[in-house]
Amino acid sequence: MGSPFDVTVAEMRRRTSLKWHTYPDDVLPAFVAEMDVQPLDAVVTAVTGAMLAGDTGYEVGPASPLGTAYAEAFAGFAARQHGWDVPVDRTRMVPDVMLGIVEVLGILSRPGDRVVISPPVYPPFRGFLEHAGRQVVTAPLAPDGRLDLAALDRAFAGASAYLLCHPHNPTGTLHTADELRAVGELAARHGVRVVADEIHAPLTVGDEPFVPTTTVIPDAISLHSASKAFNLAGLKAAVAVPGPAADDLARLPEIVGHGVSHVASIAHQAAHREGDAWLGDVRAAVRANGDLVEQTLAERLPQACWVRPAATYFAWLDVRAMPAVVSSGTDPARLLLLHGRLAVNSGPTFGPQGAGHVRLNLATSREILSDALDRLVTTLAARS
Repeated sequence: MGSPFDVTVAEMRRRTSLKWHTYPDDVLPAFVAEMDVQPLDAVVTAVTGAMLAGDTGYEVGPASPLGTAYAEAFAGFAARQHGWDVPVDRTRMVPDVMLGIVEVLGILSRPGDRVVISPPVYPPFRGFLEHAGRQVVTAPLAPDGRLDLAALDRAFAGASAYLLCHPHNPTGTLHTADELRAVGELAARHGVRVVADEIHAPLTVGDEPFVPTTTVIPDAISLHSASKAFNLAGLKAAVAVPGPAADDLARLPEIVGHGVSHVASIAHQAAHREGDAWLGDVRAAVRANGDLVEQTLAERLPQACWVRPAATYFAWLDVRAMPAVVSSGTDPARLLLLHGRLAVNSGPTFGPQGAGHVRLNLATSREILSDALDRLVTTLAARS
């Protein structure tokens, strides 16, 4: 069996989503978190069956006997993947992870409250929090890319909540049980509640295990979805999972669940129930692509620095020392777009700590990634 990423540029350009239709055809996209992947057959079958049956109505809510179907499918997946016993009856469905985070923070904090994030981090964290009327406080990652407990201790003073990214995007870091425990102790000392975005949890590509936040921080609440691991961003659905000491989801307004797409729920349930082997192939392909990045940088771009991700399908590249960046003083993402016709994520969009960095998407074919790396090397190694 070939790689699930065995798709051509021509096939990808027939898709109409953001990744392949933001830039002209001479630009190779390697930015937004979409995978260039063949879909999971079980999802295609489930969605096709729903359409043929006209099963395109509303998702059932928690009052229905069928209201835990999504959570049950996720719980089985979590048990197999992480050895995690998800408390199905205490979960709540939400429209997607970010909207779920906003709704959870709506019951844990008030407008004007301080919410802590750890940049460089997923850019919508700041945007969604500010749109919800919260003050964003930063506790940047330490220079080694790990959580900085001293910075968190300072930032937690006067804060209501901490929005944790686990696995961390863009660095691909997996927080250890000890790190999570230390965060929980700091949070308890300051009266801060931890809300964890764990959307990339299934995408472990190293030797480290994913440790669910709520198994270490009892009053934390985490958000999960099949969207990233199974490339279902266009079919939005997610679930909020409370820790054993978090009873807050009972206060989540019932109307929040009205934003969940029923067809998306059907697709995600199929992925969670039948996607283990497909997901294993995806992770293997991402690891192999990581090997290619490592080899290419070592041989052709040794000034570039990176730490292989333990999870996610991103390469977070520090290219501050590259000749083109040093001589021009320009954001490397802009250089790559203008001169290499390669679209990557600009580091500063993740926070000022991302200056001189780019995020490269590894969830693609060997052919497309090789082309992306050629453009990256040729552009950044050049002297202006």
